[in-house]
Amino acid sequence: MITIDQLIINAGSLLDQLRAKGLMVATAESCTGGLVAGTLTEIAGSSDVFERGFVTYSNEAKADMLGVPADLIAAHGAVSEPVARAMAAGAIAMSRADLAVSVTGVAGPGGGSAEKPVGLVHFGASRRGGDTVHRVCRFGDIGRRQVRLESVTVAFNLLEELAK
Repeated sequence: MITIDQLIINAGSLLDQLRAKGLMVATAESCTGGLVAGTLTEIAGSSDVFERGFVTYSNEAKADMLGVPADLIAAHGAVSEPVARAMAAGAIAMSRADLAVSVTGVAGPGGGSAEKPVGLVHFGASRRGGDTVHRVCRFGDIGRRQVRLESVTVAFNLLEELAK
């Protein structure tokens, strides 16, 4: 199991990689509630790489802050590939960042369903001027904290991939 201390070490490495390439990053987070941004900004000097973070826990926040169409949320639900992609694209559009990552999922312990069980998390990642990629993870019912920590790891991995 990943720990917050391990994530902070990983954040420092990611920031170094992004800094070396002159890239700025933004985050768009739902189920992680700002944990991706918070972990990145735990590192002193992160302001030269971290541009901004959007915590869009409600559907209204996703629409208002990131421009995610309400009809897209209504059609697919907040925890879905189309919404994760739209969140990442919105974070690029609403920031000066070169890269953006989004996270939307069911951290638990409640809120899951047969179609969208606890531990289901969708990720989007965008590079300015490029395509938006998607990842989905099914962490299972490993506990709310661990779903959130594992989600940060996936978000960091996506940012590393986009930075290449």
